Amino acid sequence: MDILVVLEGVNGTIHRISKEALVAAQALGKDINQKVSVLAFGKDSANLSKEASGFNVNEVILVEDDNLNSYSADAYAETIKQVVEKESPNFVIMGYSYLVRDFFPKVSARLQKPLITDVIGYKTDGGKTLYTKQVIHGKLTVDIESKVEGPVLVGFQSAAYSADNLENGSAEIRTVAVALDSAQLKTTSEEPFQEESGGVDLTAADKIISIGRGVGKEENMPMVKDLAVALKAEIGASRPIVDSGWLPNSHQVGSSGQSVTPNLYLALGISGAIQHVVGMKGSKNIVAINRDPDAPIFEVADYGIVGDILEIVPKLTESLKNQ
Repeated sequence: MDILVVLEGVNGTIHRISKEALVAAQALGKDINQKVSVLAFGKDSANLSKEASGFNVNEVILVEDDNLNSYSADAYAETIKQVVEKESPNFVIMGYSYLVRDFFPKVSARLQKPLITDVIGYKTDGGKTLYTKQVIHGKLTVDIESKVEGPVLVGFQSAAYSADNLENGSAEIRTVAVALDSAQLKTTSEEPFQEESGGVDLTAADKIISIGRGVGKEENMPMVKDLAVALKAEIGASRPIVDSGWLPNSHQVGSSGQSVTPNLYLALGISGAIQHVVGMKGSKNIVAINRDPDAPIFEVADYGIVGDILEIVPKLTESLKNQ
């Protein structure tokens, strides 16, 4: 086996971040002439494998075991370890979600193989594969090479690739058995953690209105919410807004928040600090409104408006309501 992409499921379907990782794997496979396979296991593994069989992959490996019906870091890590030992892939790739951050290092430890995390891209150079990641809060990028004979474990950062570029196809599903001893599975899980009722998953949003210091004061928040309703968008924020308590942590976009790739990202009064930009630069269409013509956000925006959001937003909302 050449490249193995391990899928993560959410609500019975393949998680967006896994699709993004698969896009990276498909591109890598073409560049180094290696075939891509995927592994589906855990809750709803049958649904995941069926969905994955419609992608341009060599084959879909399905693992079904009662010990995988609920999340256990030990069970997940041991499953991947056994599949890797049986199939001998050169690369094991995952989207580096919060769940994957919990168990993927265990896989690395059990296999005694390197794990390269939060990768945003790769390069091929003279038969070598280099993995690019950001350091110092996104101020610099570095290229990392694994000098250990495969497999190398790679976790791609959310929004590093676009799931829209996923290639479709047709693949066979092959069942592989693993031996999981329930007595050795020391970790169990409760219900999925949710920080608060009404928390928002910005990674799944099609449209996001994100606000920064330019909103002025908390009393102006209803103006933004009215626009979000008219545009049918979710509300995101830069870190100062969250730190001020105007919005919960689940709304933060950036290096210490969520990485998002909506079709529309409307930045209101956001200066464009690198810590914020790294979390939204993969958006399909970026529109920025800022009174400062030299604001860094305009460097990544597809469309820019220099002006006061307190004047522009109410007019924009009214225009949308009249459509």
